[in-house]
Amino acid sequence: MSDARAVIEEQLAAAAAPCVTSSFQAECVVLVHMLRKLRPDIPVLFLDTVHHFADTYRYCDTLARDWGLNLVTLRADEPSPGLWQQSTHDCCARHKVGPLFSALAGYDVWFTALRRDQSPTRANLQEVEPFTLADGAVLRKVSPLASWTARDVWAYAKAHAIPLLPLYDEGYTSIGCEPCTTRPLDPNDLRSGRWGGQKRECGIHIQPSLK
Repeated sequence: MSDARAVIEEQLAAAAAPCVTSSFQAECVVLVHMLRKLRPDIPVLFLDTVHHFADTYRYCDTLARDWGLNLVTLRADEPSPGLWQQSTHDCCARHKVGPLFSALAGYDVWFTALRRDQSPTRANLQEVEPFTLADGAVLRKVSPLASWTARDVWAYAKAHAIPLLPLYDEGYTSIGCEPCTTRPLDPNDLRSGRWGGQKRECGIHIQPSLK
């Protein structure tokens, strides 16, 4: 855990305009807690997909108020409720990828709470790596918790008395939009309850094609 703090300190010191994305899952909240110790006003980018659980919206609002977060809510210019029924790819592209990549153009360092143990698609995750947006602009993508396990995340939350999203108490282990999130289909795969197992990523952590 000390390594994560060192990464955060180093990257914040070198950042002109840092931000952190948060879906308000456990690891995201832990990362925001760590970042706020050094940069209390860091922008916390939240993607309002118009499809989140009611519990997620309430928890987001409560934590933003209690912690005094500099919450930046991102939303598609033209939300399309129910688009997931036609295509989860198109739904994620409209409600997540588009709004986030547009917003990231205003920052030079992007902190994420990704971990290597979350999915095979994240197994080679680096703590610091370049991320190129579609217009060719490059920012530093920083994942201080890359080497952490779920147990590490929960231990930190407990040690710092951080309240977590109530949906975990209902058996959810990876929480995204309500229509595309179930309890895990495979108890050994925490993300197996996402998108009915049809895909592993929504697209925000995939390098876009250059224009």
